[in-house]
This record gives sequence, structure tokens and C-alpha cells, in this order.
Amino acid sequence: MSRGGRENTNEEPERRCIVTGDVGPKAGLVRFVLGPDGMIYPDLAEKLPGRGIWVTADRDLIDKAVAKGMFARGAKAPAKAPENLADLVEEGLAHRVVELISLARKAGNAVVGFEKVKSWLAEGRAKVLLQASDGSDRGKGKLWTPPGGRWFGCLTSAELGLAFGRDHAIHGALAAGGLTPRVITEAARLAGLRKQDGGKTALKDTKTA
Repeated sequence: MSRGGRENTNEEPERRCIVTGDVGPKAGLVRFVLGPDGMIYPDLAEKLPGRGIWVTADRDLIDKAVAKGMFARGAKAPAKAPENLADLVEEGLAHRVVELISLARKAGNAVVGFEKVKSWLAEGRAKVLLQASDGSDRGKGKLWTPPGGRWFGCLTSAELGLAFGRDHAIHGALAAGGLTPRVITEAARLAGLRKQDGGKTALKDTKTA
């Protein structure tokens, strides 16, 4: 039961953001830990030992946590956070998204290129449409978000190309299952850091395919 007496039907673990005080699925937040040197480090894989300190995956909120010294309160101990912490989180998330898409491609669960992506969309095979943030709006507008699926535009053409073993790419697609739910989680977090996809934070948009 929740504090309000309502039955909690969400089986996904929830965490509280130290900045907003909001509680939500941890898929929409970034975990930080206090290192033995008194510094705050992002724990994107959520495997580092220590008390977890959670912030919604939003650049402005991470910057605020750094500026206001909120990590020390969350850690209940003296803590210092690097001024470029949000940049470190963004870089780490981008790397994770690229690696996951690459693994999905190797498993035959992803395709790249306008025609292949369009074919997957037409056949109903695609569950996630990936489009480069620096691609032509006119070209990207010729494809559509899969019904009941997702769209992400938080990677650059160079990053998307790297995921598919190319110099650059504009269009990619993922099928359901496999690593796709993990790509969605990490891409939603990255979108919150890059303030794209309508400026939504990951906490508000964590549906999976």
C-alpha cells in the first residue's frame, strides 16, 4: 500500500529524487554514490556499493543538486560534486545507449537506413524508431512512430552511426524484446539530460516496448 492508502500496482522499485522530492520508478532517475574520497560519482549501472542518492534524469535538476549542495544532505555526510557532473552523466548515458543498440544490432534486433526502417515500420516489426538529432526534419518526417511503440531523437548522427558500425546514420529501428526495454530506459534518461523529445524528463516518460 502507498502512504495514501492506495494499492501500489507498480512492481518496479521506486526512488525519491533529492531535488524535487517526487517519488517514481527508478528507471526515470540517476543513481549517485559517495566515494571514499568524499566525491559524488554517477552510478549508471547501479552496482556501486554505498547509499544510493537519486536525482531525476534532468540536466537542470542535476545542476541544481550540485549548486545547492543537495548531495551532502542525501548522503548524510560531507560530499563534493564536480561542477560538470551533468556532463559526465550525459556522456555516460550516451555511451550506454550506443553500446546497447550495437548489441541489439548484433543480435539481429535492429536495422539502420531509411528503406530498411520504413520496411520494418510497414510490417509492424519495429517497436522503437531512432532518428538522429541533427538529421533533416524533412527526411525524418517521412517515417512514423510505431503504433504503441516509441521514438527517440536524443543521439547525434555520429553516435547513431557508431551503434551501427557506420560513420553516421539518421534512421534506425529496434524490434520488441531482447535489449529493447533497456535501450528505452537509457534513451529516456539521455533525452532528459539533452532536453530533447519535447523536453520531457525520463521520470515522466518511462514506458517500455
